[in-house]
Amino acid sequence: MTDPTASEPFIPNSAPEVRDKMLKAIGIAKVDDIYSTIPKAIRLNKPLRLPKPIKSESGIRRHVEGILSANCNTQDNLSFLGAGCWQHYVPAVCDEIAQRGEFVTAYGGGQFGDHGKWQAVFEFQSLLGELIGMEVVSSPTYDWSAAASSALLMGCRHTGRDEILVPGSISNDRYLQMHNFVRPVSSITKIKMNQETGLIDLQDLKSKISDSTAVVYFENPTFLGSIESGAYEIVDIAKSHGAISVAGVDPITLGILAPPSEYGADIVVGDIQPLGIHMFGGGGLGGFIASGDDPEIVAEYNALLVSIAPGLREGEFGFDYSTWERLSYEKRGVSTDYIGTTQWLWGIIAGVYLALMGPVGMKEVGQTIMERSLYASQSLSSIPGVVSPAFNSSFFKEFVVDFSKTGKTVADINSSLLDRGIFGGLDLSAQFPFLGQSSMYCVTEVHTKDDIDLLTESLKEIVS
Repeated sequence: MTDPTASEPFIPNSAPEVRDKMLKAIGIAKVDDIYSTIPKAIRLNKPLRLPKPIKSESGIRRHVEGILSANCNTQDNLSFLGAGCWQHYVPAVCDEIAQRGEFVTAYGGGQFGDHGKWQAVFEFQSLLGELIGMEVVSSPTYDWSAAASSALLMGCRHTGRDEILVPGSISNDRYLQMHNFVRPVSSITKIKMNQETGLIDLQDLKSKISDSTAVVYFENPTFLGSIESGAYEIVDIAKSHGAISVAGVDPITLGILAPPSEYGADIVVGDIQPLGIHMFGGGGLGGFIASGDDPEIVAEYNALLVSIAPGLREGEFGFDYSTWERLSYEKRGVSTDYIGTTQWLWGIIAGVYLALMGPVGMKEVGQTIMERSLYASQSLSSIPGVVSPAFNSSFFKEFVVDFSKTGKTVADINSSLLDRGIFGGLDLSAQFPFLGQSSMYCVTEVHTKDDIDLLTESLKEIVS
């Protein structure tokens, strides 16, 4: 029961005199009367077993910080985790812009209220489009998987077909999200992975593609880190059967790897988290969808697009939504699919990062990552019983390490590493059983030679 004399400091309008006026305005005597339409048989007729409320701001802060102190985070420990959310350096200017009031509070609204937001989003779209070689880029979706799932449906609507092919190396998380997203209208089949290279088996792709195939989806680099050297052939095979090719990419690779436009991908998706965005618990991700300026494909976008238009006076320009009439926000109940709350702030910060880095900076960070990840793989391969990399293929920042010959499980190895303040690689033994006791390590520009040497020496001690 609600205490009629109580006033809660963090609940608006809970002061008794204010609450009573509001109750009188809606014609009831007490708050509990709001629930009178709920049958008594399904009501909880006893108080919830909750701790006493904390009514001071300092008390809440102490309580929450006490909970957070139990976390083992990647700031206070050395981390080699990746697999979709990666530890990259975030320039100070990105955080500075992220905290500006006109951006951090500009979730909803329009071009007349969110001054500067629309231009910032347009600049993000333009910069990312230049990086990946595409003319049209969406505002951010939830994450890579959301963008990829929407792109699959775009391909199905565009072709009028209902079969989708995806790589066998795809992560279980992404595959399940895709499956749940598209299953009302299409089916998904996995293409075999070449177990020597980790790449798509082109012969298996040729045997499975048909005139019913709507989309061939592939990733470059793959989820397991291999650079997809067969990208040109994959796209050609898809086109020869009238299918749409959708490439999933990590944008930070594109300072040194060929953009998807060069190998002919029709639609490109990925995540902007590597572009100046921190690793956050439950956040920090933002997907994107991109394509050439093909009106038929652009008409299938579900995501918001911001465009530029000339103003009333010569030399002036404005920024606003484009092709609004076919967006999920406009169609609502009859929309083709939804993206929900878009990650506007992350898109703006990714734009800041790209503007700061420029072509030279993106090339330098890409080279740095590849050099350090190669050094790490070679260092780990010097440990008796360790095979690194496990695949005979080039990689960018992630690579698979096989510990099977050491007689240790990845779970035990990672537990021992964590005792030393190190997050080891992602355990792949359950998702990819044929790899045995293998894990995927991620090395980026934030890892120094000392970090890598510490990992190597720690693993030598653990597996010996």
